[in-house]
Amino acid sequence: AMEREKSEKRISVCLTFDFDAISLWIGGFRASSLSAISRGEFGRVGAERLIAMMREWNIRSTWFIPGHSAETYPQIVERLVADGHEIANHGYLHAHPKSPEDEAAILDRGNEVLTRMTGRRPLGYRSPGAGLSYNMVELLRDRGFVYDSSLMGDDFSPYYLRSGDQASTDGPYIFGKSIDVVEIPFTWGLDDFPAFEYVTSRAGIQQGLSSPSAVSEIWAGDFDYLYDRLGEGLYTLTMHPQVIGRGHRLLMLERLVRHIRNHSGVEFVTMVEVARAWRQAHPLVAMQT
Repeated sequence: AMEREKSEKRISVCLTFDFDAISLWIGGFRASSLSAISRGEFGRVGAERLIAMMREWNIRSTWFIPGHSAETYPQIVERLVADGHEIANHGYLHAHPKSPEDEAAILDRGNEVLTRMTGRRPLGYRSPGAGLSYNMVELLRDRGFVYDSSLMGDDFSPYYLRSGDQASTDGPYIFGKSIDVVEIPFTWGLDDFPAFEYVTSRAGIQQGLSSPSAVSEIWAGDFDYLYDRLGEGLYTLTMHPQVIGRGHRLLMLERLVRHIRNHSGVEFVTMVEVARAWRQAHPLVAMQT
């Protein structure tokens, strides 16, 4: 361990934002009240604050944007592109698909909207509500995506997505073949939504409304563990402009970024940069032999 401390630290940090905006409420929660919809509308306010903060910090981040949000707030997309942030696919409406055909259509529509609006095809995908299906793995490979960020099979290390996994209840889990799509794992613990958002739905109540200090302890704790104990790897935060964009939470994010920046050997990067570098360092062919 002493050797590790003396040697160079190599930590990549990805700040990622799911710009669900209104689509989350009309898609995911099937809301009809203006009050619920206006919570998504606040996403624009949060996004503008975040864009300004990133510019000040000189950090490029990754934004997962449902097609619906992009079409609703084209000026936000324009500003993100102008500032060099990565735009990735987050479906069309923030909802779970009804069939494999529906799933393909939603993915393609998201691609179509983002390509038309940004001038480049998205290379990354994150499933709405972390609902990645077996079928979607095949679609991502067929559509030439470089990476996905919906799974939780690791924390500080990317890995390859697998095709053909089988979950049997009376035998061991069967792992399929690795495919050439990098998984950049996320976790609900490093996501602002469960901690902060108060939601009442058919499924019950999600309490949310944590104090920023409680969340800060979790977020900084994972970074400190990665930095101090492992010394090499990837730290990913998943945030939503409509959630993190509230004043007291932005102050917490500011403190955390300052804390991270006080460490040497740390760089803030986009997810596609991480995926490409990891893929180069861990060629799939070598892993399969």
